[in-house]
Order: sequence, then C-alpha cells, then structure tokens
Amino acid sequence: MVFSSLLFLFAFLPVTLALYYAIPNRKARNWVLFVLSLIFYGWGEPVYILVMLASITEAWGFGFLIAKYRVSAPKKARGWMAVSLFCNLAALLFFKYANFFIGNLRLIPLFTETLSPIEGLTLPIGISFYTFQIMSYTIDLYRGQTDVQRNYVAFGAYVTLFPQLIAGPIVRYRDVDDQLTERRETLPLFSSGVRRFLIGLGKKVLIGDACARVYEYAKATAGFHPTAAAAWMTVIFYTLHIYYDFSGYSDMAIGLGRMFGFRFLENFNYPYVSQSITEFWRRWHMSLGTWFKEYVYIPLGGNRVGKFKQFRNIAVVWFLTGFWHGANWNYILWGVYFGVILVAEKTFLLRAMEKTPSVLRRLYALLLIGFGWILFSFTDMAAGWQCFRSLFGIGTEAFCTPTVGYEFLRALPLLILAAVGATPLPKSVWDTLAERDWTAEGAVDAKGNEIPVPDAPLGTRGKVFGILTAVGCFGILLVSTAYLVDSTFSPFLYFIF
Repeated sequence: MVFSSLLFLFAFLPVTLALYYAIPNRKARNWVLFVLSLIFYGWGEPVYILVMLASITEAWGFGFLIAKYRVSAPKKARGWMAVSLFCNLAALLFFKYANFFIGNLRLIPLFTETLSPIEGLTLPIGISFYTFQIMSYTIDLYRGQTDVQRNYVAFGAYVTLFPQLIAGPIVRYRDVDDQLTERRETLPLFSSGVRRFLIGLGKKVLIGDACARVYEYAKATAGFHPTAAAAWMTVIFYTLHIYYDFSGYSDMAIGLGRMFGFRFLENFNYPYVSQSITEFWRRWHMSLGTWFKEYVYIPLGGNRVGKFKQFRNIAVVWFLTGFWHGANWNYILWGVYFGVILVAEKTFLLRAMEKTPSVLRRLYALLLIGFGWILFSFTDMAAGWQCFRSLFGIGTEAFCTPTVGYEFLRALPLLILAAVGATPLPKSVWDTLAERDWTAEGAVDAKGNEIPVPDAPLGTRGKVFGILTAVGCFGILLVSTAYLVDSTFSPFLYFIF
C-alpha cells in the first residue's frame, strides 16, 4: 500500500484516523497504530510481517539485557548489543544482498557450478529503513542516551509506524521515545499535518510522476537513438523526478506523523540550491546522513583524527551509503563517487571555490549531482556510460532530433515549474504575502530543536491567504485523485531500498 493510492487516501487513512481518535487512552492508541501499521505493511506480502516482528521482538528482548548490564557490566552490555545488531544486520544482508553476493561469487570458476541464486527470495519493503531504526534503539540504549522501552506495543509502534515505515525519514528512537507515551495531539498540529501531506501528494503525483514520464521517454530514446539532447533530458528530468518523488514522500510522512501527534525530523532542505556537494549532503536525505554520522562516522573518529583517518572514515561511510541503497555495483560506485568528491572538497576544492560566484558554485554542484544520478539510475552500467558519453556528443547520432526537440518543448513548462518549485522562492513569497504567525507546533531538527510550522495567519490579508491555502490543498487533492484514477500504479522510488 502506498500513500499515493486511492485505497490509502479514501479507505485506510480515514479508518485509521477514526479509530485512533475514537479511543482516548494513549496505550490503546498505540495498539491501534501498531496493528494497523502491520496491516499497512503486510497488504502486499503478509509473510514479511513475520520478519519484521522477529526483528522487533529480538531488539526489544535484548534491550532488557543491555539496560541491565550497561552500568554494572559494560562488557556484557556491549556483547548483548553486538548480538542484537548482528541479528538485525543478518536479516538485512540475507534478504537484500544474498543473491548479490552469490551472483558475484559465481563469476569465479570455482563457484560457478556449486552456487545457485536463492529462488523466490524477494526484498521485504522498507527493511533497510526499519533495520536502521531498530539499530538506533539498540545503540542509543547501550550509550545511555535513552531508557529501555518496557512496553512491547509502544516499541512495536515505533518500528512499524506506517507514516515513516517504508521509506523514512529514518527516525532515531531517542527522538520519539517520549512521544510514544506522552505526545500531544492538537488541532494546529493536525491541520499543519494535513497541509504538509497534501503538498507532498501534489509533489509526488502532479510533478514527480510527470517528470518520470519525460525521463522514461528520454531514457528510452537515448538508448535507441543516442543524442546529446535526449541524454541531457534524461539527467535533468531524473534529477527532478527523484527529488519530487522522495521529498514528496517525506512531506507526506511528516504530515501523517503530525496528524497522529508525532514530530519527525525534516528530511530535505532544498538540496538543489546547494553550492557544493558537502552542502548538498547536508540538505538531501538528512535523516540518513545523520544516522551514518552518529553511528558510523563519529565512532570511527570523525574529524577528531588525522587527515588520513578522516579520509578513511569518509570512504567507509560512503561505501556503506552506496551499499545501503541497493545490491548492485552501480549503487556502490555512486557512493564511492560522492565520497571522492567530498574528500576533494574537504582537501582543497571548497577553499579554491571561496571567491567563485555563487551562480557558478551552484552550477558546479548541480552538474556533479546530475552525473551522480546517472550512476544511481542505471543498473546497467554500460547503458549509464553511454548516457554519460552522449551528454558531450560522444557516440551520438546528432545533437538533437525533431522528435526530441518537440518533446522537450512540450516538457518545458513542467521543467520551469519543477525547477522553481525546488527552490525556497515559492514558499518565501507565499509566507511573506500571507503574514504568517510562526508557532512551535512543528517538527524537530537533527539537534532536537523545534522547527516551527505555520499556524493560522494573522490579519485580514492573512485570513484571505488562509482560505486560499485550504482551497489550494483541496484542489491538490482533487486533481491528484483525478490523476490517480486515470493512471497506472506508480510506487515511490525509494520503496526498492
């Protein structure tokens, strides 16, 4: 089940909200979230509910042992933490990477006949995300940064919470531990959640899916009749597609969380306005970057060690980041690609670009981001290499064909809309005109500070814009519904991870 489906919008979500708010007791509400989140997760493949429940039960049980020995016998606590982490990582490695390892080993003559792929092995949706969340609980508990969760349902609700279960944001346990038992649902928070959800729905259905159609056309054209124009269309529209698809999902997840009283981390902060790759990765998929920083980079020594070890730490993090995204070499190369750029920026590039005009720095970042998306989107690396060469007219039939030119002109309004929408400009203009009053009923940032969200606007003009906001959100719902009725199934890109 996906957020941008008629089943979710007009059946699952209304029923869940009705049941949730019909029950005043907090523990009972956690039961509602736990059970209905399991139904949400298992709608397509119920068997993988058992895998998730096993992971939940294992981490919850070992949590008591970690808490018991954390102070009196730290080595025992560390051992139980290691066992818990091993169990969770073993499940992830088996389901996600077993056939990848087997396939690569079969390239060695010794294993060609002795090893065979595991038939029928499919990837449980969201396992990469919920595994990292469970691991955050185990590690934070060992570090003494949170208390043991004694209520199985509360812990289960944390892991399975359907708004962020499938594709994030990755929510660290300590960021929501109090909210599991003491969250406060308010009308302003709920209404801001509805707005955020509908904005995300529009980003995904109306812009992201439209960019996907142009991207698929350009990619197919570039493959059969290579031209520089088709290759650039492929890169540009995939760059926009993945942003609107993934950030749209994150907006919907954050909005849904607010509807149920939860305040999740922000996951995107206009990444395409970045002036370096270092800045880009502070703005893109922020919850994943925070996770790797806290649980891998800093434990390895972070920036507190010598230059060589810093570069080693960056290399480890970005190899793992690429590997986390998928069981294919293109994802690993994608991670290594960004790791190399980040090392170069840390060493000399950022200093060299200090006096460069901001427009050129943004162009530099966008080009490197776009080249990276070629690695990311082409699992067939030969096809990806052909696309990259075509950008510069190498091995192409022409710069552009009449058909490609026509399709580009048709897509030009979408390109302008999507490009402007990926900047802070529309929100800045709207908030200025609306004279909004900013309240603290918002999400929290990576440091736990509250990020305010707009409450009811003040003044006559503010009231008018409040009405326009409501009308606009309702319009997004209507138009998105019309598209969904008439479209084929379009899952979120990050569901495959």
